[in-house]
Amino acid sequence: MVIEEHLRKLIAAGQPGDQLPSDSELCERFDVSRMTARQAVMRLVNEGSIYRVPGSGSFIADHHIHRGMNRLRSFTEDMRSRGRVPSSRVLNAGLRAGSPDELRALHLAAADRVVAVTRVRLADGIPLALERAILPPGSAPILQADLATSSMHELVRELGREPTLARGSLTAATASALEAELLAVKVGAGLLVERRTIFDQQGAPMEYTETSYVGERYLFDVILERG
Repeated sequence: MVIEEHLRKLIAAGQPGDQLPSDSELCERFDVSRMTARQAVMRLVNEGSIYRVPGSGSFIADHHIHRGMNRLRSFTEDMRSRGRVPSSRVLNAGLRAGSPDELRALHLAAADRVVAVTRVRLADGIPLALERAILPPGSAPILQADLATSSMHELVRELGREPTLARGSLTAATASALEAELLAVKVGAGLLVERRTIFDQQGAPMEYTETSYVGERYLFDVILERG
């Protein structure tokens, strides 16, 4: 953990392509085995913060936030795992009538209301995404929580529902004037829009979310295997 923190500081202060200390240099500095040093480096390689060149060493990767497409994690969980501080700016939160798409995604009746929460999601104070989350009315108790600092997944777990599976899609879009203002980008900047429905441990839909990520700050990593 100490080695990771040291490398993260170097990454934050450096530029993409800058070379990082070698495994042997880390061993000497922190008085650890080569395996321990390499494990710390590989954890950062796996999250996309570092890349390795055989025979040359380890280097700082680009400054995009990388997210694998094969793992269900909340924004808060994802940022904390990277050593970043997640936070949110709540734009609105409350109960309202659901749109046809929202009701269909959550398997609700036409007369049902939904819990709607719109937040700007930040990491280390930098806006990364605009998130519009829709939940069934049974999740209304989360509205009593501090949604600026809380993880929605942690809040719904307290209600007995475990986020277990997600199905969704990813499309490209450009930032409107409002989105540009909220995300601190230029009008027309590239956005990656993820729409997904999350299902609980019983297979019931528990959240429908549309999240617009800033393309210049956030990347989705995809691994494809030939089956």
